[in-house]
Amino acid sequence: MTLEQLNPGDAVYAASHIYNDGGIPEIPTDALLAEPGTRGVIIETGHLEEAPERTLYLVRFEDQDLNLGPPTGCWPEELSPTEIDFVEE
Repeated sequence: MTLEQLNPGDAVYAASHIYNDGGIPEIPTDALLAEPGTRGVIIETGHLEEAPERTLYLVRFEDQDLNLGPPTGCWPEELSPTEIDFVEE
């Protein structure tokens, strides 16, 4: 399965550390939103006006208590359609 085959409501996993780039005002800039392997749910897909050729995924990631966090914009390379194992080095 690929990301392109997924729809809103489908689960994805963070493939890298995902930080707030300032796009979520109620959370400090550079705050960690998801570690690799964190499960999330796709809320919507779309494109930025500045990059219409690239798909942007709006994802809500689970926290340690399994509550969904704020909608977070992610590029395809930041996500995995399948669960990943991540080992901190």
